[in-house]
Amino acid sequence: MLDRLITPSGMTRRHFMGHMATTAMALPAMQLLSAMNAQAQTGKKTNKSLILLWMGGGPSHMDTWDLKPESEKNGGEFKPIQTSAPGVMISEHLPMVAQQMKHLNIVRSLNSKEGNHDRGTYMMHTGYAPNPTVVHPSFGSVLSYELGDKLGKEFALPHAIAINGPGEGPGFLGMTHAPFMVQNPTAPIANLLPPAGVDDDRMNRRLRMLALAENSFGAQKRGQGAADHKAVYEKTVKMMSGPYTKAFKLDDEPAALRDKYGRNSFGQGCLMARRLVEAGVTYVEVSLGGWDMHADIFNALSKNKLPELDKGMGSLVEDLAQRGLLDNTMVVWMGEFGRTPRINQNGGRDHWPRSWSVVMGGGGMKGGQVVGKTDKDGVEVVDREVGVMDLVASMTKGMGINLSTEYTTPRGRPLKIVDGAQPISELF
Repeated sequence: MLDRLITPSGMTRRHFMGHMATTAMALPAMQLLSAMNAQAQTGKKTNKSLILLWMGGGPSHMDTWDLKPESEKNGGEFKPIQTSAPGVMISEHLPMVAQQMKHLNIVRSLNSKEGNHDRGTYMMHTGYAPNPTVVHPSFGSVLSYELGDKLGKEFALPHAIAINGPGEGPGFLGMTHAPFMVQNPTAPIANLLPPAGVDDDRMNRRLRMLALAENSFGAQKRGQGAADHKAVYEKTVKMMSGPYTKAFKLDDEPAALRDKYGRNSFGQGCLMARRLVEAGVTYVEVSLGGWDMHADIFNALSKNKLPELDKGMGSLVEDLAQRGLLDNTMVVWMGEFGRTPRINQNGGRDHWPRSWSVVMGGGGMKGGQVVGKTDKDGVEVVDREVGVMDLVASMTKGMGINLSTEYTTPRGRPLKIVDGAQPISELF
């Protein structure tokens, strides 16, 4: 490896580095712009994408997707309303989502078995219960690993992005497939500008010195961590080029559309997710926390949480459908578990993984369906019980990944993406 940069006669090192930096930024930028222009002309995206709407804290399915107005002890205060899908009724506080139910499906018979926040979050993101012998990759990281590289090295956006939260980690797949976190979709993206007072020439010198150090360190066979560190920095440098950050700039959207999504972090996160999948990103997770409602649940839902969810989710599905993006973009709504059918003494609902609901649509799936059924009080699944791995199998099939795909962990243990489950046939 050369330890110095050799420049042609008559050219200064600074001059040469400036040309190198400009060329390195410009070539992939032109390739991305060309791809985006081609997509704009056809009106369709060719790669598969998945948007996960993550409801941290455990959302109440009883007050959103599976209301039981006939149950005196469990039904709660909300009434069901008709939707655009014949015979499918959801909460009166989700009118915008109700208009889009023809594109979505409700799975009302999920038994996820994990009623702990951390364990439930892990399982719903990976399909597996936590295990001390292996850290499983989240499904977003699996999509990054399986589909991200198909976009080509010139595609400089991350293949997995998490908005309003960190998402779940990549496990043994390595940090290059960890979600890139956007802490606040309404603020500039952190760490994508050089430090204050550092001009282009100085930044170029720093990057060259970093490359020399990383190449030297990596040549010593220091493990996957060294390779991942180098790859993450290279991706970040590419993202610093203007065209790559354009998908994050919500100011380019009409004010009326931003208002429709909701001027809050979840609504604007949903709008950013649409822009990101439109640009070609494979996986985007948008978080809306605050669902752990052990007290005063109906007031909290009706005044805050459900209107916020309704505007963001309803606008997202409508926007994707109108732009011709929904066929290749799967939308999934879930949390770590549901909440108890029984209303507790504090006017809230507690943790409940035994019979709850998730919503899935787009990505080539049918729409307007309900899968499974719970009893009149919402306590037991009485038809078509679904497990978490069945959801993973359905997402795997929808994203076009072979269901038999298997990895080998760093300890030599075989591990399948889909273990002992099948896609939910009604959805396909």
